Amino acid sequence: MRVRGEPEYADQVPRRQAYQAAHPEVEILYLGPCWQAIICEESGKTIITRYELKGLLDKLEALDRKPASDSRPALEVPRVGPAASPMS
Repeated sequence: MRVRGEPEYADQVPRRQAYQAAHPEVEILYLGPCWQAIICEESGKTIITRYELKGLLDKLEALDRKPASDSRPALEVPRVGPAASPMS
């Protein structure tokens, strides 16, 4: 597969293959101008998007190095509704 605008893509192919072999729960896709990783977890799916395959693999590997005790979601969504009201 040749990816337009990303000349170092070929250098990342072995890295991508090794990561996918070690992480069968992660699907890596090329969607036009972007690379996307879909990580299937018990609590749902996490989707990570980057313009370069190298950037995507860097992020995935950084997540692997994250301590297991830090299980906070990457994005915390504020609560909306009566429970979030300071007057309750």
